[in-house]
Amino acid sequence: MGHAGKITIITALCGLALGATALGATTAATAGPPATTTSKAPVVVVRPDAIRFGTIPTSGPTSTKQCEQAEHVACYTPAQVREAYGLDPLYAKGIDGKGTTIAIVDSYGSPTIRHDLSVFDAAFGIPAPPSFKIIAPVGKIPAFNPKNSDMAGWAGETTLDVEWAHTIAPDASILLVETPVSETEGTVGFPQIVKAEKYVLSHYHVDVISQSFSATEQTFPSKGSIDSLRGAIVAADKDRVTVLAAAGDSGVANTEFNGSTFYLYKTVNWEPSDPLVTGVGGTQLHLNAAGAHTSPDSVWNDTYNTAASENACGTPTNCQLAGGGGTSVFFGRPWYQDGVADAVGDARGVPDISMSAACNGAVDLYASFPGLPASFRWSQECGTSEATPLFAGIVALASQYAGHSLGLINPAIYQMYAAHDPGIVPVTSGNNTVTFKQSGKWYTIHGYRATASYNLATGVGTVDAQFFVPELAALAG
Repeated sequence: MGHAGKITIITALCGLALGATALGATTAATAGPPATTTSKAPVVVVRPDAIRFGTIPTSGPTSTKQCEQAEHVACYTPAQVREAYGLDPLYAKGIDGKGTTIAIVDSYGSPTIRHDLSVFDAAFGIPAPPSFKIIAPVGKIPAFNPKNSDMAGWAGETTLDVEWAHTIAPDASILLVETPVSETEGTVGFPQIVKAEKYVLSHYHVDVISQSFSATEQTFPSKGSIDSLRGAIVAADKDRVTVLAAAGDSGVANTEFNGSTFYLYKTVNWEPSDPLVTGVGGTQLHLNAAGAHTSPDSVWNDTYNTAASENACGTPTNCQLAGGGGTSVFFGRPWYQDGVADAVGDARGVPDISMSAACNGAVDLYASFPGLPASFRWSQECGTSEATPLFAGIVALASQYAGHSLGLINPAIYQMYAAHDPGIVPVTSGNNTVTFKQSGKWYTIHGYRATASYNLATGVGTVDAQFFVPELAALAG
C-alpha cells in the first residue's frame, strides 16, 4: 500500500533522545518505471496521513515554548495558525464559513469526537459548529477497540481533520463520513469510500470533501483499476464540489503493498495525483508566540531533524517526514498546468498548493478515545493530514465569499499563480528529499527543491488567506 506519506500514527508516547544524525553511506535512487499490469491484482493499502506525538503530561493545550523546551520542536495553537494565514481580517468581515459544509471522510471515525471537539473549542474560545453530523452510509461502524492500532490511527486522524477544519472555518457545518472497513484492507475498503462519497453527493449539499489518505500509484495494477474508483471524484466535479487529498508524508518516497517497503525511485500518490482533485502538500511555519512569521514558510522536511524524528518515529534517524510531490505515471498534464510544463513535463504534477504540515511546528490536538492516558489527551499532530483540513477550511471560506460551492479550483489556483496574485505566497526554500534504511542499506531518494516558481515540493506555494479567499471566490465562482 502506498503511504500517502509516512502515515504513521503514534499513539504510544515517544521518548526524546537528541544527538547527531549519522546516516552513513547512502545509495542514490532515481526515478523508476511506471506501474505495470500484473496477472493478479494486489491489495492496495491506504492509510491515514496523520503523525501524532506528545511527551508532555498536561491538562491543557501545550504552548510553543513548552514544546520547544520539552520536545525540541515547535507546536502551535489555533490563534497562531490563524494569524499566520491572515484569517482574522476575514473573520472581522463575517467570512467564517457560514452557510457552507465541509465533508470529512475517514474509516471508523472516533467514538469520542463530539466530546473532543467541544473540549478543544472550549480551550481555544472557538464556537461550536452550527451543525456537526456523523453518518455511516455504507454500514455500521464496528465497536472501537483500543488495542487495534488501525482503529486508533483512524481515530487520531478523524480528530485532527475535524478539529482543524473547524478551526479555520468555525461557522461551517461539518459532515463526518465514516466507513466500517479500514482502508488498510485495501481494495475491500477503497470502494466503500467511493460508495460513501457518492451517497454524500446524492443526499447532502457539501462544498468541499477533505481526504487525508491515498495510495502509491505503483500499487495499482493498471490505470483501469484507478479509473474504476474515480466515480465519486467525477460526480463531485459534475456537482461543483471541491475535492482535496493529502499529497503524502514521505517526500518522494512511498511504499509498496506491505506499507513498509519503499520503492527505490520517485513516486506519487493517488488521489492527489488525480486531475479532478486538489493535491495538498506540506510546508513548515516559522512563528513566534503571537503567530507572526519569524521567517518565510519552507518546504516541510523533518527527515533530518533528530528531535522531530524521535518524537514521530521513536528514533532520531530512519524516519521519513516530508511533504509528497512529483509527477504521475497515470495522468497526463492537465490543461491548467500548461503554464508550468517546464516543471511537470507531460505528466500531472503534485502538489497543487501547500499548507502547514511540519512536525517541527505541529498543531495542538485534544483526543480522549479509549487507550489514551488521561494526562496525554492533549498532544501534537502533523503531516499533510493537517494541511488538508486546513485548506478545506480555506475553501469553505471562499465558498461562503462566492455564495456557492466552487467545484474544481485548480484552474483558478494556477490562474492566480500566473497573475502573481497576492493570495499566492511562493515557498522558496527547502526540498522533499528523504533518506531511509532498507534491507541493511541506506538510500536517499532525491526530491525537488522549492523555487520562486511552481515546483514539485510545494506546488504554487502557500496562501495569505485575506487575499486568497476573495481571489479564489472571484475566479472559481
